[in-house]
Amino acid sequence: MAAKQGVPSSALRVLEEALGMDLTAAGDTAEAVAAEGAYYLEQVTITEASEDDYEYEEIPDDNFSIPEGEEDLAKAIQMVQEQATDTQILEQKTVLPSKQLIPEVIEDFLCNFLIKMGMTRTLDCFQSEWYELIQKGVTELRDTGNVPDVYTQNMLLEHENKNLKKDLKCYKQAADKAREDLLKTQKERDFHRMHHKRIVQEKNKLINDLKGLKLHYASYEPALRVLHEKHHTLLKQKMLTSLERDRAVGQISGLQATLKHMEIGHNYHASEIRVPNSEKENAPEGPTQKGLREAREKTKCKTRIKVNKKDSEFPTDMQQNPNLYLCKENIGPAKFDYKLNNIFRLHELPVSCIIMHPRKDILVTCGEDRLWKLVGLPKGNVLLTGFGHTDWLSNCCFHPSGNKLATSSGDTTVKLWDLSKGNCILTFEGHSHAVWSCTWHSCGDFVASSSLDTTSKIWDVNSERCRYTLYGHTDSVNSIEFFPCSNTLLTGSADKSLSVWDARTGNCEQSLYGHMHSINDATFTPRGHMIASCDACGVTKLWDFRKLLPIVSIDIGPSPGNEVNFDSSGQVLAQASGSGVIHLLDLKSGQIHKLMGHESEAHTVVFSHDGEYLFSGGSDGTVRTWS
Repeated sequence: MAAKQGVPSSALRVLEEALGMDLTAAGDTAEAVAAEGAYYLEQVTITEASEDDYEYEEIPDDNFSIPEGEEDLAKAIQMVQEQATDTQILEQKTVLPSKQLIPEVIEDFLCNFLIKMGMTRTLDCFQSEWYELIQKGVTELRDTGNVPDVYTQNMLLEHENKNLKKDLKCYKQAADKAREDLLKTQKERDFHRMHHKRIVQEKNKLINDLKGLKLHYASYEPALRVLHEKHHTLLKQKMLTSLERDRAVGQISGLQATLKHMEIGHNYHASEIRVPNSEKENAPEGPTQKGLREAREKTKCKTRIKVNKKDSEFPTDMQQNPNLYLCKENIGPAKFDYKLNNIFRLHELPVSCIIMHPRKDILVTCGEDRLWKLVGLPKGNVLLTGFGHTDWLSNCCFHPSGNKLATSSGDTTVKLWDLSKGNCILTFEGHSHAVWSCTWHSCGDFVASSSLDTTSKIWDVNSERCRYTLYGHTDSVNSIEFFPCSNTLLTGSADKSLSVWDARTGNCEQSLYGHMHSINDATFTPRGHMIASCDACGVTKLWDFRKLLPIVSIDIGPSPGNEVNFDSSGQVLAQASGSGVIHLLDLKSGQIHKLMGHESEAHTVVFSHDGEYLFSGGSDGTVRTWS
C-alpha cells in the first residue's frame, strides 16, 4: 500500500508517451478540481479471474460505495461527507448535466488489453497507481480522452451504409418515376406542339381565306350598292306604274260605262222614233231596266267619288311640338313610389296595348280576344267596345284630335274607327302577314303600320290607299312611330336595328345598330330629342336622336322587354318586362325602381298625362292601376 502513495514523474512521462496524450496538463486540471473537493468514481468490471487477494462485488448505481483498496475510517468519513454534500446539492435543486454515453475510455482499453494478454501483475500495478492518481486529484478521467472503438464505428458505418442504400433505392425509384413522367410529359409536349402548329396553320389559312373573302366582298360592294339603288328605283317605277295602271283602268271603266249609257240612250231614242205610238212608252219599268238604272247610278256615284278623292299632301310647315313647353313647365320631382291601386279585368285573353286619350281621362285597351275597349277613369267602366277584326289585336293609336282610332291586327289589316259611333269607317289591306304596330301622323291624314312581312306602309286616309311601302329591314318590323310634329318615322325590327325614314319619299335616312337581340319596341321622348328601345333579352338603350348615337345601355334582363314609354316630363322611362315586373328608370340618377304586382308577363305600360297614375296590362287579361 505504501508503494501507492507516490508516483514518480518518469512513470507518468512513459504513460504519456505510450498513450500519446498530455497527462501533465490533465494532472493540473485534476489538482484544480480536487482543490474544490469534487471526485468522480467509475465502476470497473473485471470479467476474467484476478490473482489479487480481493473479491469484487457488483454495487448498484444509486448507492455510493467505498472504493476497492484500503477500507479505513478516514475514507469512510470522507464518503459520508461527500454523500452529505451531494444531498445538499440535490436539496438546492441543482440540475447536473446528464452523463452521455461515450465510447470506451483509455483506462478501460488498457485494462481490457492487459487482461486479454494475461499480464495480471502489470494490471495490478497499473490499477494501483492509476486510481491513486485519481484519488489524489493528479489526473481526471474525462481529461484523458477516449479510445476510438473500431467495432462501434464499423457498426455505425454499416448502419449508415444500410440507410444510404435504402435512400439510394428510394432515390432510384423516384428517379425512374420522374424519368417516366418526363417521357410522358415530353410526349404530351410534342403532341401539343404538333397540335399547336396545326392550329396555327389552320388559323393562318382561315385568315388568308377571310382576307380573300373580304377582298371578294369588297369587289362586290359597289355592284351590290348599284343593284340596291336599281332595286329601289324599280320599286318606285313599279309603284308609279301600278298607280298609272289603276288610273288607266279607272278611265277605261268610266269610258266603258259612258259608252254603255250612250248605247242604251241611242237605242231608247231610236225605238221611240220607230214606234212613236207604242204602248210600251207608258208601260211600267221592268226588273231588267230597273237593275240597269241602279247600276248606272252606282257607277256614276263611284266615278264621282273617285274623281273627288285626291291624295293628301304632307305638311311642309310643321307646327312646333307643344310638349316642349309642357316639359319646361313640369319642373317637379319625378315620381317613383307607385303602389298598386286597382285591377280591371277587361279581356279574356292577354292585353296587348294600352293608350291614353290625348285630352281626356280615357284609355283604350286592345287584347288578343279580337276586341278593343274604351275605358273611363278612374272607375274603369267600359264606355265602348269595338268588334270587327278576325284575329288578335296588336296595337292601337288615337287620332291627334281624339275622335278616331286606328287598330292593327294579326288578320293583316289596319282599321280606322269613329269613336262617336263605334263603327269601322275604313280598312287598309296590303300586308301579307300580321301587322304589329300602327301610328297616326300629327296632321291626321296619314297612318303608318309595321308588319311581320318585313315591310312598313304609309296609308293615305283621304285617298284610302297605300302611299309608300318601306323596304329595308330583313326581319319582322315590330314597332313604328312618327316623330312628334314631323314627317319622320322610326321603326324597330327583329333584325336588331332601328331605322329612321322620311315619310314624304319613303326612303331610309339612317339606321342605328347596337342591340344584340330582336327589338320589341322603340319610342320618342315627348320633346323628341331622345329614343328609347328595348329588346328580347331585356336590354334597354337610350339614343341621342339629334346625333343618332347611343347614350347608354341598361341590362334589365334576362326577361324580355315588351314595351317602353316615357312620362310626360321625359324624366322617367317605364319598361314592361316578361317577368311581370314594371321597371322605372330615373334618367337623371340612373336608378332602377321595380313595381311588383303582375302575376304573369307584363305586355304594355303607359303613364297618365299628369304622371300621377301608371297603367299596365298583362297576359292575364287585366289592366292594373298604380298611383
